[in-house]
Formats: sequence, C-alpha cells, structure tokens
Amino acid sequence: MAQKGVQLYRKTFSCSICLDLLKVPVTIPCGHSYCLNCINSFWDEEDQKKLHCCPQCRQTFTLRPALVKNTMLAELVEQMKKPEVPVLSAPADHCYARPEDVACDFCTGRKLKAVKSCLVCLASYCQKHLQPHYESPAFKKHKLVEPSKNLQENICSRHDEVMKMFCRTDQQCICYLCSVDEHKGHDTVSAAAERTERQRELEGSRQQIQQRIQDREKDVKVLQQEVEALNRSAEKTVEDSEKIFTELIRLIEKRSSEVKQQIRSQQETEVSRVKELQEKLEQEITELKRKDAELEQLSHTEDHNQFLHNYPSLSKLSESTHTSSINIRPLRYFEDVTAAVSELRDQLQDILRQTWTNISSLVTQVDVLLPQAEPKTRAGFLKYSREITLNPNTANVHLLLSDGNRKATFKSQYQNYCSHLERFGAEWQVLSRESLTGRCYWEVEVRGKGLYVAVAYKNISRAGSLNECRFGFNDKSWALRCDHYSYKYLYNNIHTPVSGPRSSTIGVYLDHRAGILSFYSVSETMTLLHRVQTTFTQPLHAGLLLFDQEGTNVILRQLQNVQQK
Repeated sequence: MAQKGVQLYRKTFSCSICLDLLKVPVTIPCGHSYCLNCINSFWDEEDQKKLHCCPQCRQTFTLRPALVKNTMLAELVEQMKKPEVPVLSAPADHCYARPEDVACDFCTGRKLKAVKSCLVCLASYCQKHLQPHYESPAFKKHKLVEPSKNLQENICSRHDEVMKMFCRTDQQCICYLCSVDEHKGHDTVSAAAERTERQRELEGSRQQIQQRIQDREKDVKVLQQEVEALNRSAEKTVEDSEKIFTELIRLIEKRSSEVKQQIRSQQETEVSRVKELQEKLEQEITELKRKDAELEQLSHTEDHNQFLHNYPSLSKLSESTHTSSINIRPLRYFEDVTAAVSELRDQLQDILRQTWTNISSLVTQVDVLLPQAEPKTRAGFLKYSREITLNPNTANVHLLLSDGNRKATFKSQYQNYCSHLERFGAEWQVLSRESLTGRCYWEVEVRGKGLYVAVAYKNISRAGSLNECRFGFNDKSWALRCDHYSYKYLYNNIHTPVSGPRSSTIGVYLDHRAGILSFYSVSETMTLLHRVQTTFTQPLHAGLLLFDQEGTNVILRQLQNVQQK
C-alpha cells in the first residue's frame, strides 16, 4: 500500500509536459502546475499565435501569465525525491517475480518483481535496487516509469542508441544519429515534444469519447423511457380494448336478450289470441252438434202436430260470432325478424372488415425507433401500400362515387346525396374513409382535365371561403395540383411550382411520425416531384379535388394485387 501511495504522489507531482517530477514548480491561473522551463518553452512556441493556453485543459489567456515559483509544491516535490522506503529483509512470496511480471534486472538468484523501469538505464528495478535512483544525484535526471518488458524497443536497432527523437515525416521514433543520417532533412522533434502534442490530441480524443459516452448514456436513458412508455401504452391499450370489446359484447347480448324477450312476448300474445278463438270455435261446434242432434230427433217424429209445434224453436240457429272462414296471413311468422338480425350481422361483419384493416395497420405501425429511410424503388413503396376508399359522406354533390368507393367522377348534374355535416359544399372534393398514420403509400390514377392530390386533417372546413375549405389553401391540408401542363405544390395558400415528367399516375408516400410527405410521378420508374418535411399533429385523410369537366375521373388504385404479383 505504501508503494502505491508513493507512485500516486509521484504522478500527482509530475509535469504533464516533461512527465518528470516538477522542477521549480509554477501554477498558472487555471490551477494546473508545470516546470518553469517547460511551460516557458511551451509558450515561447505559441508567442507567434499571440494566444497562450494550458496544455491540459486548453484554457486560453490573452496575456501571457506571469510565473512565480510555488514554494509549497517545491517543498513537497523535494520530499518526494527522498522517500522513506522500507527495505524488507525477507521478501514475501508475492514480491517475487512470476512469469507474467517484470523481473528486476539486478537481482541474483530468485528475482523480485520490478517496481520501476528506467528509460535512461533501460533496466527494471525492484524496491531495493531502485533506492540509488532516489538517493544519488547522478540519477536525478533519469526517467522512471511503470515496470515494462519492452524497454529494448527504445533502443535503435541500427545505432544501438536510445531513441529520444521522433520523425514526423516517417511517423517513427529515432535516435540522434538517425536524424543526421537516413532521416536527414525530415521533420524531426524530440520524443517529449511529440508526446506533448500527441497528449493534447489524446486529451481531445478523450473529451470526444467522454462526450460521446454522455450522449450515448442519454440515448440509453431515452430508449429506456421509450420502453417504459411503450409498455405502459400497450398495457393501457390492451385494457381499454378489452373493456370496449366487452362493452360491445354486452350490448350485443343485451340486444339479443331484448329480441328474444320481444319474440317470446309476441309469441305468447299471438298464441293466446289464437287459442281464445280456437276455444270459442270449439264451443260453437259443440253447440251446433247438439242442435243437429235435436233436429235429427225431430225429423223422426211421426206426430205432425208435435213436429210443427217444436220446429220453429229448434230450427232457428244462433248467430255465429265468426265468419265462415279464418283469414290467415302468409306463413312467415317471425322469419322477417330472422332476416333483420341476419342483415345486422352482415352489416357488423362489413364494419369489422373495414375497420380491422385500419386497426391492424395502426398496431403494426407503432414505431419507437427513428424512422427508416424513404424507399428507393416502387417495390419498396408497395410494402407500405394501403387500401383506401372514399367516404361518401364527404363527397361533394357533383362527384359520383363508384367501383367500391374507389373511383370519383365529376358530374355537372347534382347527385342525390343525403344531407351530411361532413359533406364538402362549394369545392368538388372528397376525403378518404380511412385515417392515415405511420408509413403509408397509395397511388392515384387520373383521366380528364386534372385534379388536386392531397392529404388533410379531418376537421378541415366543409364550407366557407376558398382559403378555409379548398385543399392546399390552408394549414390543414397539403396538395399537389396536376394538370396537362404542369405541377404545383400548395400549402396554406402558398403556391410552389414543381417540375417533373408528366404521368397519369401519382404516387403518395406518407411517414406520419417523421413528418414526411412525398409526391411521385409513377410510370416505368418513379420520379420524386416534391417532398415535404413538417410536423403532423393529427391523423390524416387522403383527399381528391377534381377539375370541373364532365367525365373527369380519378381512381385510387388497388395496390395489394400489384404487390402480390
């Protein structure tokens, strides 16, 4: 432990320029200390720059600081030069050199571990044999370092001299003789000077590494927060989804129970009515049979006077409360209810099919990491293709929807649409039924005069001024105007001319989270027409605005089939 303390103190009181114990130590304003000669020589080289800095922290000083000997440091350094190092008479086993240790070059017999190596002597010393380096003035300028097995690498193989110089031209250590021989004319400096320069670079590299470590630690923390947020969101969504589906199931079960109760109630009412009538008819039949028996008996009476006397009372029939026949409705009974329930089932299945694709897409589009690069080929875009249909409730009355609400055609004659709050009034526009988030791609094929291909928030105005409701004329929609002659990008009523090859098919790529919206001209190749980089604050809907020419139509292409091919 004492030896480690000595090593620590020597490192603390060493000059970072010459790497030796401080000689006439001086402290500069930033707090770092150097040998008086070392810092003066360092600043002498920087005088031409008229700016002086600390070799360690790089703090700069406009005026060259005045240097005064630090007497306290000087006394401490002098004490360091004469440490009291105890000499053990019998070294413990752990003090002897093992194969992986550096052995003392001066021990005979079983060698002790070296505690220092001398770059001047090019030898390694144990604690005992190192003592003269601390006590004798002859060793005062020797450079002691941590034990090293590679001391011979400091010897020039050609001249057998210590390599104290560095050739910057050839980037190698050399001895003095090399500098006047094969390295003559090269850019050479002392190894200490090169070490100082490289030390600066090292400190700069360390600062960069430390900064990168801090950045990466922040990134790790952010990712951990994202994982926690993702888990919380997933758990809450699962819980909410289960609750919503449970409510739907309960609602369906409630409706099923109500229908069942109504059927049973109506069944009981109708059966009761029929049975009541049945009982009355059966009573009438009994009465008629009795009357028939009396008349038969009368018919066999031989006494004419008796027959004529009883006939009037027996032959008169009581008036029937019912007609001679019962009118029965067509035999459907409750089959109409079955048909209505079946229709409800079909409608729910259609709704589930339509919404499931959107729900599934929203689940798979959850993307925590940074967005991927935009695809480069049409095949790459098709991986994000979405089946989009037009919402009839938003279609202007001059737009006829067909082909499963994927085709819109301009008609001068009004279409017989019901009134709806989501319907566009003055503009010949329509929005998609599906909301768009995540990464999506779709294609629009136009025939006729032209159109606006757009995306918009659902809350865009349906009526009012041009700037309020037309695609591209407000801050709630982004549009590409396409006609026979040119393209034009519009946002918030700012019109930007766009160049590119004409095509009847426009591809639209949306990365909602990354805020990227791109329009492409699609033919045999895909050509980027315009890319938008912004921030979307709400889900988007695809939008179409048709020019007012009879028969102009646009089709949202079915890309799933294309992708499968």
